Amino acid sequence: MAVRPRSGGVHAGHVLILPRVHVPDAGTDPIVTAAVMARAAELMADIPSANLVTSKGAPATQSVYHLHVHVVPREPGDGLPLPWTPQHAARAAREASRG
Repeated sequence: MAVRPRSGGVHAGHVLILPRVHVPDAGTDPIVTAAVMARAAELMADIPSANLVTSKGAPATQSVYHLHVHVVPREPGDGLPLPWTPQHAARAAREASRG
């Protein structure tokens, strides 16, 4: 199934793809993970640029322990950094200085 994040997401068009059965993460059940990835690929087919993101384990930023994949459409200059990019550190520093 595909749903919009409750928060509205990090960018316009951000959706989550998740299985109806409980699977804790992408490494638990390769068959279910493959089906979720296939659905994400179908949704991404008409999007010129996008990130496809999932995490496994707290050190990898997993905070919801039910397999889900983020599809985040991207645009040139959208300013949305990935968590592991230098832009993320700069953005975090700006936000911290605001308050």
